[in-house]
Amino acid sequence: MRNVRRLFLRCLRLGHRRKFTYLNLVTDYLRYGRLCLVSLTHNSFTNSDVVIESLFEPVYWLVDHVTRWFGIVFVALVILLTSSIVLIVYICVLPLILQTYSTGWICWHLTYGHWNLILIVFHYYKAITTPPGYPPQAQKNTPSVSVCRKCIAPKPARTHHCSICNRCILKMDHHCPWLNNCVGHYNHRYFFSFCLFMTLGCIYCSISSRVMFREAYAAIEKMKHHEAERLQLAGNETYSQTPPPAFSFRERVFHKCIIYLWVLCSSVAVALGALTLWHAMLITRGETSIERHINKKERKRLQGKGKVSDLRALLSILGYLY
Repeated sequence: MRNVRRLFLRCLRLGHRRKFTYLNLVTDYLRYGRLCLVSLTHNSFTNSDVVIESLFEPVYWLVDHVTRWFGIVFVALVILLTSSIVLIVYICVLPLILQTYSTGWICWHLTYGHWNLILIVFHYYKAITTPPGYPPQAQKNTPSVSVCRKCIAPKPARTHHCSICNRCILKMDHHCPWLNNCVGHYNHRYFFSFCLFMTLGCIYCSISSRVMFREAYAAIEKMKHHEAERLQLAGNETYSQTPPPAFSFRERVFHKCIIYLWVLCSSVAVALGALTLWHAMLITRGETSIERHINKKERKRLQGKGKVSDLRALLSILGYLY
């Protein structure tokens, strides 16, 4: 009887130990899972910018892939719009210039117009076809400032990774969808020259056709008025008594082309002119668009610590100046 009692107590102790063993095991797994979760989500450098960037990562991925696949479409659109403006100038504007302007003004328009057109085509072609510049692949005993986290390769100073091209770009400014190419060390001058001469060309077309635009706009309004009167007469009279249209089809197309030319050139001149001024300001400061953003954040961080930062010294520290 005593042996049976001892055996029963031993079984109770064994079950009690197993119960605590399973509980400790579950507790250890819960602690390990919490540790893994914290290690994946917690970072001492985490702030609101990192959280927002993480939340918008799917949007960035979608924009990068859409921009990559639609780059050819954007280039074709630039060529199409530019060609349409050139055709309208040759067909509609240039004949009036030859008929109404003096010989000196005709020579000036022909010279400047064709010179500007040649520079636009040349710099746009060079900006598209010229590689922006890539870090050398075979680097032997070459000192590097940092390593690209995506390429897992040495990254020289002023080099940034383009998520659309999926490679590092020397002195990267931005990825331009209208060029279907990155703007970097070797084609930045072609990009800026294209923006400059395209802006000058649009301003030239807008100023040259401003009088024709006013006349074409007045003619379009007159067309609408005559069309309303003609429809009213057609409702009151028979079809055979309906008066003919006041403007021919050729005149309608001519006036609409002039309005299209002026509106498009004026809009592009304002938008592209602002972009050109922005890049001109960056060039005078020796910065790119990405470096401008980085330097602004760095200045704000140093000012928050109560440190007075000199721009050129800061750029030298960050390796942005040669």
